[in-house]
Amino acid sequence: MSEEKIDLSEFDEIPDRVARAKAKAEALRKAREAAAGEAPATPAGGASAQAPEESGDDSGAAEVDLSSLDEIQDRVARAKAKAELMRKARGGGKPAPSGAPVRKAASTADRAAAARALTQKTDEPAAERVIVQTSPAPPAIRPGPERTQSVAEGGITTRRGFFTWLTLAWASFAAASAAGLLGFGRFLFPNVLFEPPQSFKIGFAEDYDLGVDERWKDKFSVWIVKSTRDMFALISVCTHLGCTPNWLGNEQKFKCPCHGSGFYMSGINFEGPAPRPLERARIVLAEDGQVLVDKTRKFQYEKGHWDNPESFLRI
Repeated sequence: MSEEKIDLSEFDEIPDRVARAKAKAEALRKAREAAAGEAPATPAGGASAQAPEESGDDSGAAEVDLSSLDEIQDRVARAKAKAELMRKARGGGKPAPSGAPVRKAASTADRAAAARALTQKTDEPAAERVIVQTSPAPPAIRPGPERTQSVAEGGITTRRGFFTWLTLAWASFAAASAAGLLGFGRFLFPNVLFEPPQSFKIGFAEDYDLGVDERWKDKFSVWIVKSTRDMFALISVCTHLGCTPNWLGNEQKFKCPCHGSGFYMSGINFEGPAPRPLERARIVLAEDGQVLVDKTRKFQYEKGHWDNPESFLRI
């Protein structure tokens, strides 16, 4: 049986490369032994002499122990060492006989196949190769609890949160605009000073005693002065700079607290910087018999207005 006809494809299913190489080498060894035992005898002397030599070569190659080379760590170096040992066992350092070229070629092909098997350089299709994942799979990652963070702390808001902030912003803008419009409208309508009426009734003349009455000073800024002959209304405004004088009953005079102007009970000035006497207001009797004071009309002493009958009321 020729070595070229040995079918080694059945050993390609062995997953272990070392076991696969050993199985192929064992099959080759058995094939060589069987071929050596079945070789026919030839009448020629040269042929009969050659058969024992070849049988001796094959038996020598079959007796080679390759297990000692399995300790070599490098696969390529281990394959080369085994191939070199098998080559030396077959050749024995003697010149090859005439029928050796074919046998040498077969041995070379076998050595190449064994080397490819050991180094995983096989001619198997890529689809038949299986890559085994040896690294452990990563553990399953369990999602932790959801953690929300406000925008003020650097978080990312959601769509609902975005619309909430947008609504709040528009509400604030509307409130600010309304406040601005109210302020502008208030600016268009200036403040109005609500002063007391300039014409008012002070009651009956019999209700007043002789002297200076200050009951209408704070409300209408007038003093009601009553004597034995008449009564009149003095306006409580200093003729110097507009301060409000005080009535000093013990001294029987009006005294301005601002610059010290002094006025008699009649309103005539006698001390201080006041340039002229106090002014009088119109005073008459109303239809119901009450005394009516009208501040829209004023009477000045230096202009002779005190002689007007409406500047005083006869009693």
